[in-house]
Amino acid sequence: MKKVLIYTDGSSRGNPGPGGYGALLMSGGHQRELSGGYEKTTNNRMELMAVIVALEALKLPCKVEVISDSKYVINAMDKGWINGWRQQGWAKADKKPLKNTDLWRRVYHATQTHDVIWTWVKGHAGNKYNERCDYLATFAAEGENLPVDDGFGDVEGSLDLFGSE
Repeated sequence: MKKVLIYTDGSSRGNPGPGGYGALLMSGGHQRELSGGYEKTTNNRMELMAVIVALEALKLPCKVEVISDSKYVINAMDKGWINGWRQQGWAKADKKPLKNTDLWRRVYHATQTHDVIWTWVKGHAGNKYNERCDYLATFAAEGENLPVDDGFGDVEGSLDLFGSE
């Protein structure tokens, strides 16, 4: 299995407000940046989208390390909370609906073909890859003619490795 290092970050200008995500994929000396934005969304949704877009870009099963400054994402994955939510019909332990279910389902699905480890990094602390993802996310959030985030408010070795744009 190829080894891939993925840094991710999400941003929202207001919460909710215009938002963006950024991801940096690195493998075998190659790098690929991914970013996008939405006209109205939340920071948590953009943190999740960064992970989703990065994992969905991988076209082969890989050994992946996802590095994020989002404890929301890292804890849910590393501590296995996502498995409990899935087993409970995408509800929390108190039976209340889980926010961002549409994205959590995609994260779950995107991880199934890869061997993924999850690492938290302190944001805005000088890590150049985290800072680059922050820039990509912020820049995307400030774009014009951003698409609608349809799920907003829903409670329910080589460059070919990353697929085509």
